[in-house]
Amino acid sequence: MAGRAATKVLSGARVVLPTGTVENGRVIVEGGRIAGAAPADAPALDLSGHWIVPGFVDMHVHGGGGASFTSGTAEDVLTGVRTHREHGTTTITGSLVTGEMDVLARQAALLSELVEQGDLAGIHFEGPFISPCRKGAHSEDLLRDPDPAEVRKLIDAAHGTAKMVTLATELPGGIESVRLLAEHGVVAAIGHTDATYDQTVEAIEAGATVATHLYNAMPALGHRTPGPIAALLEDERVTVELINDGTHLHPAALELAYHRAGAARVAFITDAMDAAGFGDGTYLLGPLEVEVKDGVARLAEGGSIAGSTLTLDTAFKRAVTIDRLPVEDVVRSISANPARLLGVDDRVGSLEPGKDADLVVLDAEFTLKGVMRKGEWVVEPQGA
Repeated sequence: MAGRAATKVLSGARVVLPTGTVENGRVIVEGGRIAGAAPADAPALDLSGHWIVPGFVDMHVHGGGGASFTSGTAEDVLTGVRTHREHGTTTITGSLVTGEMDVLARQAALLSELVEQGDLAGIHFEGPFISPCRKGAHSEDLLRDPDPAEVRKLIDAAHGTAKMVTLATELPGGIESVRLLAEHGVVAAIGHTDATYDQTVEAIEAGATVATHLYNAMPALGHRTPGPIAALLEDERVTVELINDGTHLHPAALELAYHRAGAARVAFITDAMDAAGFGDGTYLLGPLEVEVKDGVARLAEGGSIAGSTLTLDTAFKRAVTIDRLPVEDVVRSISANPARLLGVDDRVGSLEPGKDADLVVLDAEFTLKGVMRKGEWVVEPQGA
């Protein structure tokens, strides 16, 4: 009887599976995982008129809820994690920004402990190996060339939890660092780069497989000098990150990238900083002061966009209702693809028996109504 009491049956919703959408479907949860069958008398929660989709997976996020992943305290990191979970992101990578090498090593050591505890899925280093020409919201004084020995130091500091490193691969040591990352099973991401088309092709051939927030912090697409954007979009081995907040990308640019790369090669990310899920005000992104006004984060000095205040439930709703993308394609881009890139798709990223019971409940207008992680409600549907 104890096993039956632990069974949760969610019924009546449109359920998005890897094979497509099932009308009037049901999801069975047993012991924190998705099950293939339930006792005949198991109670069911009626979610008619709703959607059930896999929990979101964010592979590029710096904080939220007023807290930063770079603060050096576990409490702040967990505040950010909880904030994003409440918005449907059940799997999250801790992204760090440019800093002194010893500071980054300490931050990575802290985050690695939270990975071991299951609070984070891994660590992403965005900097310091990026171009001063395309630094965005990174401190230029702390930038450095991607010397493979220093890249290796950061990987080692993460104690096996490093998932991705963003590099300007045209810098001295860039190609060698890409090869090093590939050899160690860490994603080499091209970003904050001033590379040419040919230099980007060379980096892809060396093993780079992700474009860090495509379009942003890289040369614009030109008809005579196509730059990195064309190279990243055309290669089937590359997944492109997109920040779908209406600020970072014009809808036409998003449509171009999405339909050129296809649903299998897009990963929606937030690139969120402290203000996500919190509000306007003054914040720090690494050592730099950021002003958030009307939900847009910009450096106090210079005005460059400094990450976002986006949460993935907003990105999902925008993709379906404004960008008019098919729900099944958005699910791939916001759950399955990032899970695959992070190497956790055996546990999360899709609704399949045996996987973690991580899911999001959306109403008919694609507004978030419920979030479940490992079989427990983070946000319990009300009035369903």
